[in-house]
Amino acid sequence: MIKEFENLREDEVKVLLDAPLHVAILIAGADGNIDKSERKEAIDVARSKQSRAREQLVEYYKIVGENYEEKFNDLIDKLPSGTEEREKEITQELRKLNFIFPKIDKNFAIKLYASLKEEAKKIAESSGGILGYLSVGYEERKLMDLKMIKDPEK
Repeated sequence: MIKEFENLREDEVKVLLDAPLHVAILIAGADGNIDKSERKEAIDVARSKQSRAREQLVEYYKIVGENYEEKFNDLIDKLPSGTEEREKEITQELRKLNFIFPKIDKNFAIKLYASLKEEAKKIAESSGGILGYLSVGYEERKLMDLKMIKDPEK
């Protein structure tokens, strides 16, 4: 168990551990289609964060990364297939972080928030533009700032 999660309920821990999955699916599916490059980028980002995350988040990402691809695909199957419905459900789930972040170590919350925003940006950039790089579509752009999550630093 991650020491920052010791005082949380089981459902709150689940929200925290599922947050990277929700962010990945939110951004990848923003245009209505979760394409191959977005799936690959979501999985690659999760793998790289297991070793390259901010020091305080390494243990968190090791847990998140366990069976990540399977969890990613299962969550896609469980969420509504319609873009608006899926976006609404994921947004509601991510908003729960606003009530959980104040309960955990502030530095951990700040780093996790920044990490989730980085993930959103990388996935948004993975599909589109010249040869599929460095361009973010309108749908992804309006979501990638994760405005449904309040910055825990403020």
